[in-house]
Amino acid sequence: MPTASLLCIADRICVVDCGLGVSKGLVEAGLSLKDLDLIFITHLHSDHVLELGPLLHTAWTTGLATPVTIYGPKGTRGVWEGFCASLSYDIDLRIEDEGRPDIRDLVQVRDIEDGPLEIDGLSVRAMRVDHPPVTDCFALRFVSADWSVTFSSDTAYFPPLAEFARGSDILVHEAMLEAGVDRLVARTGNGARLKEHIVRSHTEARDAARIAEMAGVRTLALHHLVPADDPGISEADWRAAMEGHFGGEVIIGRDGMEIRPKR
Repeated sequence: MPTASLLCIADRICVVDCGLGVSKGLVEAGLSLKDLDLIFITHLHSDHVLELGPLLHTAWTTGLATPVTIYGPKGTRGVWEGFCASLSYDIDLRIEDEGRPDIRDLVQVRDIEDGPLEIDGLSVRAMRVDHPPVTDCFALRFVSADWSVTFSSDTAYFPPLAEFARGSDILVHEAMLEAGVDRLVARTGNGARLKEHIVRSHTEARDAARIAEMAGVRTLALHHLVPADDPGISEADWRAAMEGHFGGEVIIGRDGMEIRPKR
């Protein structure tokens, strides 16, 4: 499924990106949707934001009555408000008929910029990464008293990310195998144009491993795999591409996987 992660850190429940399937994935991970707390949107490509509104609306219809804060790049507020406008009939009817609090009052949207985000009890920093043609695309670093994790977001090979992630217990980094891109674009269309975008906007697996090595992280978890569903590419191919570039633990992400920091 498209990109979405559940991060439980410092007694906060954080959802990082809301691609299609996030509501189902969170429930299958054991989360009660009415306990949603913080949502982070790294950028506004559809595979990261398509289910933002439906997630919150589903949480609301299952009992959400406490505030939720969305942190995202400029334009996130428009995505949320546009969703609410499109569902205004349903929302207004449920408030009147079912006695629910107004979801539009429960949800706050705050813009992400480079630097620290002001969040009680949790240290979060953002850094703009290189994901052309998107200019507002942010890596996120979460730090608690016990451990830390950095999410790369979607990015081309971007060496400054290594310093941003330095010392993190886990680096969650996107990854591409260029050998599979030709087959991917053949299936989806747009040919040369699509391939040009993919190659210039994403990070080869070997380069993700290089970032992890430079950052000195304990664990590298690959996600947002490009391609993600090619039967001709196995986990062994991903590992072979990174061989010799990173000395720590490598995890090849899959839907529903749970990762815990090493102690």
